[in-house]
Amino acid sequence: MTWNIDPQHTQIEFSVRHMMISKVRGQFKSFEGTLDINTDNPAASSVAGTIDVASIDTREPQRDAHLRSADFFDAEKYPKLSFRSSRIEPAGKGHYKVVGDLTIKDVTREVVFDVTDEGCAQDPWGNQRWGVSASTRLNRKDFGLTWNVALETGGWLVGDDVTITAEVELVKQVQPEPAANA
Repeated sequence: MTWNIDPQHTQIEFSVRHMMISKVRGQFKSFEGTLDINTDNPAASSVAGTIDVASIDTREPQRDAHLRSADFFDAEKYPKLSFRSSRIEPAGKGHYKVVGDLTIKDVTREVVFDVTDEGCAQDPWGNQRWGVSASTRLNRKDFGLTWNVALETGGWLVGDDVTITAEVELVKQVQPEPAANA
């Protein structure tokens, strides 16, 4: 069974150290993805999604333009980030490790998302909805995001470690009714 990300009820956010003293937070506003559940073999289930790089938003237009530039994501040349799971492992009741390939620019690396099942519910229009929370931490330099400036006081303008969090609401895809035999 397939579940689709509901972009109006999903947030994909990140945070990274700024000047070694605070964190800058941002989000991506345009993305899509699916979760395909294999009920016979849950470990064979899969997750796939893409993010539009140009949709990055840190609430600072100049910084967003810099992040879209060749110094960072090079959104013109590499307009999408993508993730495709290779396996899903149980990690306790309601918790999972989703392991897969994250591609940023032209670099693909394996990452592990810690995922929590937040439960299912039926909305007022009869749709089945499912919530999950996911997070991971990665080194941006591993993906070719190396731009930085040394600070006069020591350290760097932009930290290397990036925390990615997602609060995802999925909608169960309705299966078409089988055609009646005439």
